[in-house]
Amino acid sequence: MSEIPPIRKIIHVDMDAFYASVEQMDFPELKGKPIAVGGSEKRGVVSAASYEARKFGVKSAMSGLQAKRNCPELIFVKPRFERYHEISKKIRTIFLDYTDLVEPLSLDEAYLDVTRNKKGNPSASLIAKEIRERIFKEVGLTASAGISINKFIAKVASDYNKPNGQKTVNPEEVIGFLEQLDVRKFYGVGKVTAEKMYQLGIFTGKDLKSKTIDYLDDHFGKSGRYYYYVVRGIHNSEVKPNRTRKSLAAEHTFNENLSSEIFMLEKLDQIAQEVSRRLNKSKVAGKTITLKIKYSDFTIQTRSKTLHYFISDKVLIFDTAKDLLYQDKLNNSVRLLGISISNLNTNKTPSKKDIDEKEKKVSVQLQFEF
Repeated sequence: MSEIPPIRKIIHVDMDAFYASVEQMDFPELKGKPIAVGGSEKRGVVSAASYEARKFGVKSAMSGLQAKRNCPELIFVKPRFERYHEISKKIRTIFLDYTDLVEPLSLDEAYLDVTRNKKGNPSASLIAKEIRERIFKEVGLTASAGISINKFIAKVASDYNKPNGQKTVNPEEVIGFLEQLDVRKFYGVGKVTAEKMYQLGIFTGKDLKSKTIDYLDDHFGKSGRYYYYVVRGIHNSEVKPNRTRKSLAAEHTFNENLSSEIFMLEKLDQIAQEVSRRLNKSKVAGKTITLKIKYSDFTIQTRSKTLHYFISDKVLIFDTAKDLLYQDKLNNSVRLLGISISNLNTNKTPSKKDIDEKEKKVSVQLQFEF
């Protein structure tokens, strides 16, 4: 008989409009105003938007030009990543007061496994509430949280009562909670996949749950199996404090569009230098170099090359990226270049046990206290 994975108490903490909230905290004159971190009225891309700006449809990854069209009163703020890192470390210190099992996803969100916690508190919901209160008192920012039996459900739940709220999905509520959700709310279902599901008549978790694993495999490939299990509340991934980095990248948006590869080489050299610096700081190297090209019409093209050896040296990164730049003719003038390196020497091949673990069914324990 296969071993049934344990039911865990997982919290997903997600800061509310983190970059924008930090700016509004540090500069009170920005409070209550629509602001965008990153970009400008003419160039660049929005990294984050305040809730006041989001009401006008301003969101991350939107061009600064479009953001300004949506919200004429929008205030653009230059990002201060050192400050965001500083605040993130303070928040992480609070997490570590409760458990060592903290898995950061980014500067503004993390998973916490509090099944066994340093406070001896059996209630994950009360721990989440206390953490959010401490973040507000000690840092000055609000956070939202999701609490449930696994990482997938906790992450979905954290978005349920944003901003400055939390949602607990108890074991006996898992199936009903997932069945009523729009598939767009499922973590891992992007815009394109959601549209495809809609076309197949899959609008809610209940619709998704009605499909066989073979059907989902046929229509969604490798992701089909993932959808089959998560809609049943099965997601056995553990909270891993030391997440393995899969890639590393840097990019630059130009003040003016460039149309000649020759003029791009200086910028490409600077980007390669930054990628090399980050690799060496993280003590990793990679084999696959990808050149990202964003054209003036905002279309994006990528060109990749996999080497037979690991590299982290700036010269080798630059030479490979340069070859990729000259590989094909440019489609248009260029507004952004980026270099990423993947296939890192930190990657581990999953064992058969890891793969089998994903296919185990969870027996929900209704008496488990949340």
